[in-house]
Amino acid sequence: MAKQITKSELIEKITAEHSEKLTKRDVKGVLESLASIGYKELKKSGVFLLPGFAKFVVIKKPATKARKGINPFTKEPTVFKAKPARKIIRARPVKAAKDAV
Repeated sequence: MAKQITKSELIEKITAEHSEKLTKRDVKGVLESLASIGYKELKKSGVFLLPGFAKFVVIKKPATKARKGINPFTKEPTVFKAKPARKIIRARPVKAAKDAV
């Protein structure tokens, strides 16, 4: 598996592509503002579209009660713990991103 790119490496690559127009500080500012706008949109409407890349969607999972079950390996009865209600963020790639990979 390939090494994951870091934020500073991403900033350097974007700066290298647009070296005559943007500085590292400019690129860093754009990335940080993009993230903060995305967080606000997810909180407000539950959806944030990053054009050409992905659509981020908030999914609300309801609370579950504790329930009885059977461990499939040992065949012993067990109790599955209750889980509180929670929100999950799911990223769905857009068609252009799928085609690029």
